[in-house]
Parts: sequence; structure tokens; C-alpha cells
Amino acid sequence: MKKSVLSLGAVSLLSCVLIPTASAGGLKAIWGPVRLPSGSSAFPVYRHLGVEVFQVPLRWVDVAPRRPADPTNPRDPAYRWPKDLDYAVRSGRRYGIKVALRVEASPGWSNGGRGTEWAPNDSDYARFLTAASRRYRSVHHWMIWGEANRAAVFQPMPKNSPVGPRRYATLLGHAYKALKRSSPKNIVIGGMTFSFGAVMPRDFLRWMRLPGGRPPPLDWYGHNPFTRRFPDLRHRGIVGYPAARDINDIDTFADEVARTYRPRYRAFRKRGPKLWLSEITVSSDRPNRDFDFYVSRSQQARWLGAAFRIARGNPAIAGLGWIGLLDDPVTQARGISYGLMTHEGKRKPAFYAYMRAGGRPRAGGRTPSRPSRR
Repeated sequence: MKKSVLSLGAVSLLSCVLIPTASAGGLKAIWGPVRLPSGSSAFPVYRHLGVEVFQVPLRWVDVAPRRPADPTNPRDPAYRWPKDLDYAVRSGRRYGIKVALRVEASPGWSNGGRGTEWAPNDSDYARFLTAASRRYRSVHHWMIWGEANRAAVFQPMPKNSPVGPRRYATLLGHAYKALKRSSPKNIVIGGMTFSFGAVMPRDFLRWMRLPGGRPPPLDWYGHNPFTRRFPDLRHRGIVGYPAARDINDIDTFADEVARTYRPRYRAFRKRGPKLWLSEITVSSDRPNRDFDFYVSRSQQARWLGAAFRIARGNPAIAGLGWIGLLDDPVTQARGISYGLMTHEGKRKPAFYAYMRAGGRPRAGGRTPSRPSRR
């Protein structure tokens, strides 16, 4: 489902771990390229913007197109680790920006020869996470899949059925155990739902259960609260979709997550898991391949500022991430238009709104209005 559809046992032992917390006011995150169209690094721009977490996908199927002989060893010859990700992790260390990985897309050798959206063998996935965490030892934020309540992204996911959430729960349980064994510093972000979906977020959370009935272990609950409504907590519920949860319902969803986890995990007795709001955005200027809804550039900046005020005003929110840094060229058919800058590097009002959205710009990150050319 495209985002344009917005239109309408070991687990018990792990339940006592200390849960890492976000910085006061939540973390400011972003999705975007590692390099600018000129070929220069995008990380000085991220530093100038005050980015605290750079998010990037890690597609298992691309890294391991064939089964590795030693799957927990990142040096196994079957693995083809992406150079851009290696560069992102190095640049994150250099510029003081954390990197968060979203690990998704299963290879056919682990999912019965089906598409990348199909749930893999739980143990295979856990072993891959072990290898990834050993390769990227400075990375401690791990998202388990992305928008798992969408049938286009995670299968099996029958509409309005507990089958998909329960299948995801066992995958998350194995992932949590593997990542915590690799490093107790690892923050495991589970759930990873979307505002709508084949199974709506409220129901996905309710049905996301291990065979014994316990919700799967996690540190933070991930959610992408996309919306067509201006971010404002006074906007309650979405007509016709009582189980959907966008940015305007995020206080309700935080309470629902807390009620799910407090009775079952000692670490959450005083407060529930924090929410990691991985993705939010709104297009400016024109519709595009991802979104058929758009606003003016000045309105885009207002939306961004309002969303970050909601996130930073709620202590239950660990952080919020914006998509993305750059628009596609205006000449590109259906090119994306939700960046903070044009493709040529001109800063849109949203650039400055993001810069002001909590935290403060950092020294040493001064960037020109247009990317430098080599």
C-alpha cells in the first residue's frame, strides 16, 4: 500500500533489562542521502541542521543474496555490505550523529522462495542481525522491519486479522534476543507500524503477541504517524478509521502502548515503552510518486514545526524523524517533493523549521545554499 493511501522463554529473562532512554525532549532524526548530487558528503548539512540520528535501511536480501556458511560472522564471503552504509556509519562517528538501521527485506533462501516482504525464518534473521551488529559496532538503534502492518511490506498480513501481528511478534522476539546478546547498549525498536494498514495500528498492537500471550520484548515502539491533517492534538480520531493512529492521535497511541506493556514487563512498570516516530513528512509544491497530497512551501514548514512540537512536548516520545533532505529534480516525472531543500540545494522554509525544531545547530557544519561542485 503506497503512502498515498493516506487518503482514506528467553523473553521472560530479557524482560528485566534496563531500557535505554532518549535525551530530554526526544531525538531529532532524518532520512536522506549520504551524499549530495555534487558527490560531496551530506553529513555537514545534517550537522548544520542539528540532526541527532541519521536513519538508513539495511536490506538483508541485498547483503546476503545467498545463504552464508557462517551467518553470524560479518566477514563471511556471502555478505556484500553496502559501501554507502559503511560511509554513513563512519561519517556519523565523525560528525557526532547516531545511525539507526532499519533491517528488512528477506532473501528467498530464508522465506521459502517468496518475495522480500515475506517473514523469514526467525533464527536466520536473528543471525543476520548478529552479523550486522558486529560489523557496525557503533550502531545501537535497530528498527525491526518497517511499517510491518502494511501487506505490501510484511507478509503474511491478512486484512483485519491477528495472523500477521503474531507472526511479526516471533520475529521481533528473536531479533531482540540476538541484539541484546550482541550488546546491551543496543536499542531494539519493534512494532514499526504505519498510520493505517491492512491491520490498523491499534489492532496490530493488540494482536502482536507471542505464543504464550505476552507482547514481544522491545525497548521502544516504532511508528510512522503520517497524516493529511495539520499536526494538532486537538484533532481527535479519523472519521471512518477508529483504529488508525496519526501524529494527532499520538498521545492516545502512547497510552495504548503503555497499557500493553506495563503489566507484562518489569522494566515498564512505571512507564510504558517510549515511541520512536521514525518517519513523518508532507510534500510541497506538487503531488509525487509517494504522496498525492501536498501543501505550499510555507505550509510545509508550519507542518514540520507543529509535528516536532508535539513530539518534543510528550515525554513518551523518544524521537521524531523527517523524510527527507532533498527533492527530486522538477523535471523528473512524479519526483518526490518533501525534502528540506530543492534538488539543486536551495533551502526551503522547512529547512529552517527543521533547524529550529529542538536542539540547536552545531558548530562546524556551515553549508552553502547550494551544494559545492567538484
